[in-house]
Amino acid sequence: MPCSRLALSVFITACTASGYANETPPITDESQSVEEVVAVGVRQRLYQAGALMDAIQKTEVIDEHIIEARQAVNLSQAIAASPGVRVSNECSMCGVKRIMLNGMRGEHTTILTDGVPLHTMLAGYYAVDAIATTGVERIEVARGAGASLIAPEAIGGTINVVSKEPDRTGLEINGTFEEGDGYLISAMGTLVSDDGRLRTSLVTQFDRHDKVDADDNGVSEAPLQDNRNVILRVSGDPTDRDNLTFRGAYIDSEIFGGTMVRSGIDSLLRDFDGTPAAQMFQENDVRKQFTGKPWETTEWIDTERMELTVSWLHEFGDRFNATLTGAYSQHDQESFYEGFDYAARDKLTYLDLRNNYILNANHLLTFGVDRRDEQMRSHSLAGDASDNYIEDSFDYRVTGFYLQDAWLASDALEVALAVRIDNVEADFVTPEKPGTEIEQTLISPRIDAQYRHTDQLSSRVSLGIGYRAPLSFFETDHGILDAGDGFAIDVDDLERSKSATYALSFEGNRLTSTLSMAYTRVDNLSSVSATPGGVPLLTQLDDSALALSSDLALGYKLTDSLTLGATLEHFDYDRNFERAYAIAPIEDRLTLTADYENGRWNAYATAVWTGSRDLSRYGYEGRNILGESLEKSTSAQAYWTLDVRLSRDIGDHLSVYLGAYNLFDKTQAGDMQTPLFWDSTGSYDVGYIYGPLRGREIYAGVKFEL
Repeated sequence: MPCSRLALSVFITACTASGYANETPPITDESQSVEEVVAVGVRQRLYQAGALMDAIQKTEVIDEHIIEARQAVNLSQAIAASPGVRVSNECSMCGVKRIMLNGMRGEHTTILTDGVPLHTMLAGYYAVDAIATTGVERIEVARGAGASLIAPEAIGGTINVVSKEPDRTGLEINGTFEEGDGYLISAMGTLVSDDGRLRTSLVTQFDRHDKVDADDNGVSEAPLQDNRNVILRVSGDPTDRDNLTFRGAYIDSEIFGGTMVRSGIDSLLRDFDGTPAAQMFQENDVRKQFTGKPWETTEWIDTERMELTVSWLHEFGDRFNATLTGAYSQHDQESFYEGFDYAARDKLTYLDLRNNYILNANHLLTFGVDRRDEQMRSHSLAGDASDNYIEDSFDYRVTGFYLQDAWLASDALEVALAVRIDNVEADFVTPEKPGTEIEQTLISPRIDAQYRHTDQLSSRVSLGIGYRAPLSFFETDHGILDAGDGFAIDVDDLERSKSATYALSFEGNRLTSTLSMAYTRVDNLSSVSATPGGVPLLTQLDDSALALSSDLALGYKLTDSLTLGATLEHFDYDRNFERAYAIAPIEDRLTLTADYENGRWNAYATAVWTGSRDLSRYGYEGRNILGESLEKSTSAQAYWTLDVRLSRDIGDHLSVYLGAYNLFDKTQAGDMQTPLFWDSTGSYDVGYIYGPLRGREIYAGVKFEL
């Protein structure tokens, strides 16, 4: 078998493992020919040949069509209905979102941009709703520890946001207006040189979602979200064997939740006096009208991000290529949490030298070294006023070497054997925490295999070991609200995980299906408790935590125009994981999709059923009325949500569309119970969350392409 066949086989295996197989057409035998691939650039040619792929593990792909059909404005909306993915809203005031894969917590997910780990853990709290989908070609979701050679800390898996590579000069403008004050205005301009060697794109996206108060008590269940993105990407081929790519991005995001008073944050802060009102709610009942001072429920987070990536790819010959990548991100956060201020600057520098070498007809080697330096510094004026305040600033450094052999054992069996060797240092730099808390050198192996039983039936198995350094917890269990005395830290080891996944896939002419099962065990899992003095304490569990997940994804092409899909998911968590979640995770979920395309008409619908849960298993307890003994219900009922979108092309350049998120207007505050509560100590909190917080949002828009 020629070397190009091996490389192409690696690429095909990675791309055909979609859990939404009906959304990605199968690759036929006729397409498995390098000679038929159109070269649109050095980097694209090598990707299409498979010479830059690093894994064959099961990967769900959300392509551009699905992103548009779901009217997904940001990353969390785009992936929310994907198998094994849970976008958890963990605060009704600040809207913090955590992306959970295979039942793991949000900090166990690594977000990549074009394969580069630009997003730190701090960025994962609020930035996922600010990641624009304009200019995105696809989103790849790979589940399981060690899902990426360059992201071993991804215990749950990785999400890779892949930028669109322009192939022509053009302009795309999209405008959407939602019920209320919500909107989306985006534009993407592309410029491609006559010889195709220089490709440039400029993306701007501005989107806004207004506050929501479904029970009309004067306090929002979902905050205002206002995002602004500007992204410049330039890719050029100075020679037939070189590619240089530059990407720069600026993101500005504001989140403003709590009081429904329409004055801005500046006005509210001017009125801040630090003295609580005598009564926050009528009759001290969180279900009734808010009567306190606006700052008592206000949570405001302003985020500015800058991202820079430079990558140089050089092809030394038909058998060897290398890529040198440098990246930098700076994440600045200013925030106000009901009287407590918190500011942080998180800077990340990343370097990677990756090499791909086709050893022979059956082996493709990938090897390289990378370095990650992260520095986070936090500050609080309210904290400085306390004699006991301890900040959570840290330094984090990882130097790693990785090696993978993609082995074509036979026409039916492909195996990828990979290993990383990392030196990890994690140091909480506050004077109250002298010394380096974590300094370890460790080995993380991984194996991925695919076996083709028949032309239509195949199995995939992945076994991996990962790690993560517990670094920050200011939002875990919403600890920031109790952070007036700082953050006590008792961490001295890395989290270590072992995971195993299996997937059985069938691809027929009309029916596609994938059955997946995953097992993950995590040792030294971080957990938030409290010191005897009531200070939030970041510590680690003595016992291992276990999670099991399984899902079945089906797709059926009913007619040439209509494709139906269904995904059934089930998650099992042991007691340790149940105690570690801030918000009750999904246990059972059914997702139904219908995708209709006929001429100029396109329609898409997603219906999601979420099963009932016993909230007491996840530590839920609280009261609606201060001082009363009657507890809030810990029975979370099952519910349905429905999203729909209808579009029509008008001519060759214009399309119009109409749709709705959560068409049936199902919300927790409106149909179940408020997420607000009083805890056993008489303190007010906002995390009694288990259902939808945003209700029906109707939108209409127009898209212009030239």
